Amino acid sequence: MDTTADFLTIIRNGYLAKKETVTADFSYAREQIAKIFKAEAFIVDYSIVEAKPSNKIIITLRYFDKGLPAVTGIQKISKSSVRIYSGHRNIPKTLSGAGTTIITTSAGFMTAKEAHSKHLGGEVICQIW
Repeated sequence: MDTTADFLTIIRNGYLAKKETVTADFSYAREQIAKIFKAEAFIVDYSIVEAKPSNKIIITLRYFDKGLPAVTGIQKISKSSVRIYSGHRNIPKTLSGAGTTIITTSAGFMTAKEAHSKHLGGEVICQIW
């Protein structure tokens, strides 16, 4: 079971249903992805709520004027069956740089721009635009 793909699907479906917030089970990877989404202004905010039996992460989705979503597409690149790795010179760009590629490196989760500037490669997780 791919929890990252599930998390991206929850966010994508939240935007399609025009929800204000979405909730998912908490994990460190999901928190790091949400942190990047917030820094890149794809979501408004996220919060972690302690609950039993597992903690939850609540994502507040971002919309522009007239109800247009900030996210028009999310694509999972590396899957559990086929892992996609890239060196810092070959990290794929999203829509010629208009979107964001998230990569996990030895220094943690980061955007493709950060990984390229730090000369780090790793597993390409997803692209968002």
